[in-house]
Amino acid sequence: MYGAADGEGAMQEEQQEVTAEARRKARFGALPERVRPQDTVEERPATPRDPARDAYDPDEWMVRYCL
Repeated sequence: MYGAADGEGAMQEEQQEVTAEARRKARFGALPERVRPQDTVEERPATPRDPARDAYDPDEWMVRYCL
């Protein structure tokens, strides 16, 4: 009597293990796509460009204030 019940129980456990393994493989079987380093960094200037910054001319300053 124990032999038949043990056989069925072992078979059900084995089937459950196979099912659990198939679910695990379906979920974790492959790695996610690789993320390129270029896609992880966003570059932008820390401050907006000031057009007046390059407008300074030292010669003009000398003419305007020293002559």
